[in-house]
Amino acid sequence: METAKTLTFVVPAFNMEEYLERCVNSLLSTQRTDDIEVIIVDDGSSDGTAKLADSYANRMPEVVRVIHQPNKGHGGAVNTGVAQARGMYVKVVDADDWVGPESLSRVMDTLRAQIDAETPLDLIITDYVYDKVGKRRKHVVRFNRVMDSDTVLSWDDLKRFGIAQYMIMHTLIFRTQVVRDSGMQLPEHTFYVDFIYSYQPFPWVKTLTYLDTPLYHYFIGRDGQSVQTDVMVRRVDQLRLVNRRMVEATPEPGTVPDGLYRYMIHFLAIQSSVTSVFLILSRKPENYAAKDAMWDEIDKASPAIGRDVRRKMISRLLNLPGSVGRFIIRCGYHIANDVIGFN
Repeated sequence: METAKTLTFVVPAFNMEEYLERCVNSLLSTQRTDDIEVIIVDDGSSDGTAKLADSYANRMPEVVRVIHQPNKGHGGAVNTGVAQARGMYVKVVDADDWVGPESLSRVMDTLRAQIDAETPLDLIITDYVYDKVGKRRKHVVRFNRVMDSDTVLSWDDLKRFGIAQYMIMHTLIFRTQVVRDSGMQLPEHTFYVDFIYSYQPFPWVKTLTYLDTPLYHYFIGRDGQSVQTDVMVRRVDQLRLVNRRMVEATPEPGTVPDGLYRYMIHFLAIQSSVTSVFLILSRKPENYAAKDAMWDEIDKASPAIGRDVRRKMISRLLNLPGSVGRFIIRCGYHIANDVIGFN
């Protein structure tokens, strides 16, 4: 009899032959793998990704599945993986990233304890590492000042997040049914949809826990990566699309727990500010106008949400007026990037 799957790893993979082996091996680095499922979504790769993925499925058919599909972009690959997941929980791991074995063992202990729980956790949050090429000292993003570890929490138990602190996709392990109940379908052929993945399902999350362990290693700094500064400037229209989807997914105040609304406004302010930064970095007058239009669109979608987003400190900083304001924003971005190394 086949063991029920506790956790499904969804691995979107487009031309990731160089990195896929490191990723998949890390997902299988725990002593017990019978209740782990790895779904590699080969998103129309033209290199050796498909062959390498199939070799894992052939060797470990009870653990690894491969889905080959025409290219649909990161969002389309995630949609496919989540739809096919058999695990009680689901985590997306990009094919050039990996997880730490000690952290994975701790995470699996927590997830396995939920199998027979009367009310299983909806969300597990972990720390993550910015593993940047050429940077000897890696920056670890921790949430220990925001939430207590190894405790069942509600949204109202969370403390205030720092001005630029938020939970990206790499921190999140959702109960699979939560993602499905949210109705989330990420846009295809669009970059930066991880913002939506890390946002839209939250109103369906009732209970969560935080594990103070750096599970996810976020590999950045390789050539051509979608988060490189020049690449993000070129794709700023896609950041705007993502912003619209996030605004649509934001609940009105009073319809969800205060702690959840407060966090979602905080995160929406950050994503809106990130989009503003890259519109400004483009140095194009039409993008300066597009920035103002984006903020006006938030106001029009919901005056209450627009008001609350604009009140956040980061929003006020990113709306400094005129050429002096834009100069300050550019300088601030480059300083922050030098310190943290997020691009």
